[in-house]
Order: sequence, then C-alpha cells, then structure tokens
Amino acid sequence: MSTPTDLRFTKSHEWVRIDGDTATVGISAYAQSSLGDVVYVDMPEEGDSFDQGDELAEIESVKAVSSIYAPVSGAVTAVNADLEDSPETVNEDPYGAGWLFKLEMSDASELDGMLNPAAYDAHTAEAG
Repeated sequence: MSTPTDLRFTKSHEWVRIDGDTATVGISAYAQSSLGDVVYVDMPEEGDSFDQGDELAEIESVKAVSSIYAPVSGAVTAVNADLEDSPETVNEDPYGAGWLFKLEMSDASELDGMLNPAAYDAHTAEAG
C-alpha cells in the first residue's frame, strides 16, 4: 500500500490529515500490518483534551494491545463509531474509512515536528 502524500506521521505510527484546525488521526498501514487482525478499538471520549504524546486510545489485535498517542495537542471532536462494530476496517482501509478520531488542534506548530511521507517510509524501512 502506498503512503498517501497528504499525511504527516509520528514515529509511533499515527498519521494525521489536516483540514483547517482539525486533525483526523489513524494508524499507518505499517502499524496495522504489524498488529495483525484488529478486533477492538478503545476510543477517547468526545470533548476530552490531550497534549501531544499523551496516550488516548488503544487498539487490540489478535497479537497484542497497542497504545495510540496524540500526534498533536487538542480536543477530541469526533470518534469513528463505525469501528465499534467493524474494527477490521482499520486493517482494510487504514488511510480512509479506518480513521480513529478527530482532534481540534490547539497548536498547529506541532505538525512541524512530524514526519512527511518520505521520511516516514524511510523510518519504517529502517525498522524492518
């Protein structure tokens, strides 16, 4: 799966797609592939605020439970309720219908520290 060029990534494999002050957040194809079949997603609550790097969700797969960290600071404005009944969507479409939640960013300058797609691809290639 090719890495979309409109995203920014964290080294912990979260991605963000920016639309104004809203960051849609998901996990990368690399991350979902490493996890295996996703069976449950524990989401944050709408209205909760987080600082960049805070743990705010968990993804459970047949292999492991992994933490999801806030790629940017902000308040949760939406969660992908479809994942409650269909968590496998994270595996099937990690950059589209498998998005996790949306944050209203409180500090857009935090995006400057994130990886562009080429840098993320290099990061995952090093990880092997």
